[in-house]
Amino acid sequence: MSKQFWMRNETLVALVIILFCLFATASDPRFFSATTLSDLLRASIVLGIFAIGAMLVLVSGGIDVSFTAIAVFAMYVSTVLTLGTIPDLPWYLIFTLSIVIGAALGALNGLLIARFGLPTLIVTLGTLSVFRGFLLTFVGSERISSLPPGMRDFSRSMIARGTTEAGNFYALPLALAALVFVVVLTWFILQKTTLGRCIFAIGGSVESARRVGINVRAIQFFVYMYAGALAGLAGIIHGSMGRMADPFSLVGLELSVIAAVVLGGARLTGGYGTVSGTLLGVALIVLVQNSLIVVGIPSTWQSVAIGLLILIGTGLPAWQAKRAAERAA
Repeated sequence: MSKQFWMRNETLVALVIILFCLFATASDPRFFSATTLSDLLRASIVLGIFAIGAMLVLVSGGIDVSFTAIAVFAMYVSTVLTLGTIPDLPWYLIFTLSIVIGAALGALNGLLIARFGLPTLIVTLGTLSVFRGFLLTFVGSERISSLPPGMRDFSRSMIARGTTEAGNFYALPLALAALVFVVVLTWFILQKTTLGRCIFAIGGSVESARRVGINVRAIQFFVYMYAGALAGLAGIIHGSMGRMADPFSLVGLELSVIAAVVLGGARLTGGYGTVSGTLLGVALIVLVQNSLIVVGIPSTWQSVAIGLLILIGTGLPAWQAKRAAERAA
């Protein structure tokens, strides 16, 4: 295999994951089990959906830090509306409502960015505060534990469940199917459609994309609306699986999501990113968040570990690009 293959972010992250799992298994043989795997998959669902949306935004040359605020807003408003109007609404209609609300909030980001040409980081930082403040001020700030029956039914729905030979319980929630659907849909958009090629094009160079006739505004609007819809889906899944609508939840998750996307190889400058790399980044972040204690590292070091991973994930590609430029000179 070529040297370039071994220096790709995706390859390096996969190797780190393998080494981490081997070390964790050596420290505690119970780590490598169906129970641990199901727990890690469960912890990857919401983070994974967020990361796919964030990756699409990075590929387009932008950045979005408002997705957690959109997710909580969509989840909480959907829960309140359902309880106040049709408490027996099926879970799939509640999810649809949350996705629509998320898409509408994402469309607001897209409008400000595409129509007025405002910087993506500034816009999403602003809307993060606006969405969160509006929710807490005008909608509600109380944690709701009595969720609609449809959301409770979804949280109990499983793809598979059982007990290992050692007597440990494992379960794969239905929410995992939502992550799979998002992954397949986003991969199809990016790799098999003209829309996907346009997203890569504007991430590489907005001016070049305009010169070849790409409607940059429409593409940017779609990207942020799509990311908002995914945030709405992630939010309602988070509320359902946690069996509580908490308007203060998901705060601070932005760092972990961006870390996962960057580790997966997506460039902050835009124009590059893969679904497979993003999923590998999510897997590594989930391992760090849930398994440090297994290898004897205090959980208080979690933020330090994630910060170091971000530095490595952004620093390695920059170093590689610098070396390639020096060789070409």
